[in-house]
Amino acid sequence: MAAKKILFLTGDFAEDYETMVPFQALQAVGHTVDAVCPGKKAGERVKTAIHDFEGDQTYTEKPGHQFTLNASFDDIDPARYDAIAIAGGRAPEYLRLDKRVIDLVRHFASAQKPIAAICHAAQLLAAADVIRGKRISAYPACAPEVRLAGGDYADIPVDAAITDAPFVTAPAWPAHPEWLRQFLILLGTRIEL
Repeated sequence: MAAKKILFLTGDFAEDYETMVPFQALQAVGHTVDAVCPGKKAGERVKTAIHDFEGDQTYTEKPGHQFTLNASFDDIDPARYDAIAIAGGRAPEYLRLDKRVIDLVRHFASAQKPIAAICHAAQLLAAADVIRGKRISAYPACAPEVRLAGGDYADIPVDAAITDAPFVTAPAWPAHPEWLRQFLILLGTRIEL
């Protein structure tokens, strides 16, 4: 397996697990992962939030960890990356307002490079207008945005994921095992025991 270079997009109040777990798991299998956030440099931190499902009408939110970025958003060249992974949570709500982020997502989609998006990250995909005709999963509250952007919302269990290349999407962090497995397949990653 040739190691891939993956851009990891996160931001303040991204979901804690959806930031920490994929960032670490992708490195654990040998990939280089550059974590970035617009307006922040390598070494700076973003605040994360822990979202849980406790029987309420929607998720609950608690303070998460401070996540240290290892690359500077202003220094990245998307052409140098093989794929992008996008954390969910509340960060996509404001990240989608940044034209540079929209252009970044469009670069990966037009180049047909793998795009792993989880939870509210579908808000970025919808805002970038790159999901027309694609089956896309997301946190259920994002279903209207997926549909309005011309996507086919995939209403799947919270621990499932779906691939409609170049996209791998999932509803929330309980889907990490399946979401990451499908993303690794798109990347061509082989793990031998």
